[in-house]
Amino acid sequence: MATMVSFHAHPDDECISCGGVMRAAAEAGHRVVLVVATRGEHGEIVPGVLDDGETLAERRVKETHESAEVLGASRVEFLGYVDSGMVDSETNGAPGSFWSADVEEAAERLAAILREEDAEVLTCYDRIGGYGHPDHIQVHRVGRRAGELAGTPRVYEATSNRDDFRRMAEMAREAGEEMPDLDPEGFGSPESELTTRVDVTPWLKAKRAAMRVHRSQIPEDSFFLALPDDRFAMAFGTEWFIRVGGDPADREDTLFPA
Repeated sequence: MATMVSFHAHPDDECISCGGVMRAAAEAGHRVVLVVATRGEHGEIVPGVLDDGETLAERRVKETHESAEVLGASRVEFLGYVDSGMVDSETNGAPGSFWSADVEEAAERLAAILREEDAEVLTCYDRIGGYGHPDHIQVHRVGRRAGELAGTPRVYEATSNRDDFRRMAEMAREAGEEMPDLDPEGFGSPESELTTRVDVTPWLKAKRAAMRVHRSQIPEDSFFLALPDDRFAMAFGTEWFIRVGGDPADREDTLFPA
């Protein structure tokens, strides 16, 4: 059995991009550790969710621990940075923001956890952070460097299949269904770059349940939760990765060695 560390920018990112592989690893007997760079202080709050006097950061930390329990994570750690907000927000350069953090210093924080856990597998994000959010891009930079510092043998960049997204978007348009407003060219990675395709359909209930506990960010009528089961499986039943040093011509179906 091995240890997987899954590194993310904000609370709720873990269930969307890696919820299936996390739950699958836990059920297979591997140790799963969730590391989050920020507490998501600048997320858009679903109205009426926060208790009196409760901050969004406090709620999102609680939600992260609930999600981790659903997904089978044995340990949750926050690196201690502040949410940088969306692209070109004033908060991008604020003191303590993740986007403004020194990459080497942040990578050493993560590397310390990787060494302590003797992690075999690390997940971070692709070079555009999935869709261009500053903190997601920083997860890519910090994650890649932390893997180097700790000597983690298997580093995977979580991403989306850009070509698959185009196909699904076209199907949704033909069916008159709503899709997220994302530019395919700035979303995910081309299929030709993907090294790892993991079928997570057996763990979709857990993945959706983990999304549901992030009540401050994902309302019941959101795209993620309102999709019918078959469309949800189509959109989220496969998790895609680029393995550092991997070969797209020799595509894997697991993050763990055989």
